[in-house]
Amino acid sequence: MTHNRQEWERLEANDLAPYAARSAESRGRKFAEPSHPVRPCFQRDRDRVLHSRCFRRLEYKTQVFVNGTADHYRTRLTHTIEMTAVGRTLARAFRVNEDLTETICLAHDVGHSPFGHRGEYVLDELMAKHGGFNHNLQSLRAIEKLEYQYPGFNGLNLTWEVRAGLLKHEAASPGSELDGHPIGPFQYLEAQIADVADDISYHAHDVDDGLSSGLITLAQLQKLAFWQMAAARSDEQYGGLDEDQHRRITIRNLLDLQAQDVLSEGRRRLEKHNPKNISNIMNAPERLVCFGREMSDMLKEFSDFLYQQLYYHPAVSAANTEAVELMRGLFLHYVEHPEAMGRKARERLEKEGLMRTVCDYVAGCTDRYAMEECEKYGIG
Repeated sequence: MTHNRQEWERLEANDLAPYAARSAESRGRKFAEPSHPVRPCFQRDRDRVLHSRCFRRLEYKTQVFVNGTADHYRTRLTHTIEMTAVGRTLARAFRVNEDLTETICLAHDVGHSPFGHRGEYVLDELMAKHGGFNHNLQSLRAIEKLEYQYPGFNGLNLTWEVRAGLLKHEAASPGSELDGHPIGPFQYLEAQIADVADDISYHAHDVDDGLSSGLITLAQLQKLAFWQMAAARSDEQYGGLDEDQHRRITIRNLLDLQAQDVLSEGRRRLEKHNPKNISNIMNAPERLVCFGREMSDMLKEFSDFLYQQLYYHPAVSAANTEAVELMRGLFLHYVEHPEAMGRKARERLEKEGLMRTVCDYVAGCTDRYAMEECEKYGIG
């Protein structure tokens, strides 16, 4: 037996929580399109993101270590895939829309610059007098304007709910809207889940990469309360593990403990506020999907450690600083020589202006392509 779109929409209506987003109730797309005969709209959105060029480019963009440093370190793409798996798990447990959650997760970083957050800071600095740069807003820009796949419009023409889900930092601003509809003060539960899934993922996999690189040590981690909790669970689950196995199981438990805490705290808040619909979620007295206080305190210590000992480690900083300075030079080269950009970018110059067009083009570069362009033009 197979399901068509209408049958999937009936399943959503019957099985999801009353405050979940439903495909049949979507606010729709900017440009009208016929519904797909088999796929509900959020599933269709997910597939559009997966098949987009901006998503594929994440394979060659930095997470922590500049892409190409080692084959097994996370990239922006593998981070996104791991985050999406966490998001689906939480969405299923909360009985909300898995397809919408997954799509927001998959699209959340497609606007990220090359060379990680250092790259983002440099682009924001270069664009300070021209509207700035923010990778969340750039992700929305990428799927709305910069992709070219369909006749009749630019972008992927995703549903309102996905596009709103990418505006996590803007939702809390009073009166924030998208296409005339409020996006806050709190987001849909699916978007809240995607946001926390991002944190859950990097708390675990950045530690894994840091240990593999030798830039952080087990001795350092063993002083942290969150690592101690995860290690104690590993000891309870398995006896007699060697150091390497124990480390791997403990990293897995970093994920499990965070997810379990979010589920526990989320269920407590949902029971407390008893939302009946999406509006109740968005206008609740507090965010409903988040870490509990004890876990938040442990993660604050854990994150501070990662920033001090990994993200700003001299070895990481030196490589990233060198890379982003090359990117700065590449940006300025394109400003002076816009003809060096690709054809699609050049076609946007008149409408978008020189600085925003160059910013879009550089933000879309992979680490590898940016370095190749620098070598091509003798930058650095």
